[in-house]
Amino acid sequence: MIDSALLGLPDFEGGHVWLVGAGPGDPGLLSVLALHALASADVVVYDALVDPRILHLARPGAVLDFAGKRGGRPSPTQPDISARLIGLARDGNRVLRLKGGDPCVFGRGGEEALALAAAGVSFRIVPGITAGIGGLAYAGIPLTHRDTNSAVTFLTGHDSDGAVPGGLDWRAIAQGAPVLVLYMASRHLPSIAERLMWGGRRSEEPVAVISKATTAAQRVVLSTLGQVASAAAGIEAPSIVVIGEVVRFRAELDWLGALGTRKVDPPAG
Repeated sequence: MIDSALLGLPDFEGGHVWLVGAGPGDPGLLSVLALHALASADVVVYDALVDPRILHLARPGAVLDFAGKRGGRPSPTQPDISARLIGLARDGNRVLRLKGGDPCVFGRGGEEALALAAAGVSFRIVPGITAGIGGLAYAGIPLTHRDTNSAVTFLTGHDSDGAVPGGLDWRAIAQGAPVLVLYMASRHLPSIAERLMWGGRRSEEPVAVISKATTAAQRVVLSTLGQVASAAAGIEAPSIVVIGEVVRFRAELDWLGALGTRKVDPPAG
């Protein structure tokens, strides 16, 4: 039981919306504020990527309202979701908008917050551990290391229309940081890999694709930029892709594999 007074946690008031990050999957990665929100909310509007075990932490009697968006499947539109949040708050509910990862890292949390602000609805943003950090940690891959990189680039693998992101300077992206982390890139990975190599990345550069990161079903495929498209074919979403020399540290830092809870990787390359 969380002692809200001892920790100085804010009250979750009626008519307010909290945009909360649920982390990449493992319920143990929830923040104290996220747990506090789950224990207080009247309605939990949750995404498809939220682990079902997390929903069991909601207050008894809370309404669980699914608002997941999944590529290629019938889903509520973003305006519909924002309107639902506004309506629930105006009815006086304590509304928890629970989103996988961090709500503002490729999670449309900013869009929902802007809609709430325009409607005059009070809100709070509670960050979560994004898959580009938590997923790498569970795969034994440090996001940064003094011997390899002092910069990282995060990018999404598809645009709002589902295509490869347009208007990007792929040469600049390829050369801008030693480590690249790609979200939602599995569908367009062959095309993205080609563009990065065209921009100057080495075909033999190490790549890891992490599927269902931080969950019991986590799978990690190791390959190279030149061969990752075929090596990762069929890997299940959601997945996170990391490109760069930090991938090589996994050989020594795969702490989860050492516990015997992860599937064996296929050979690199």
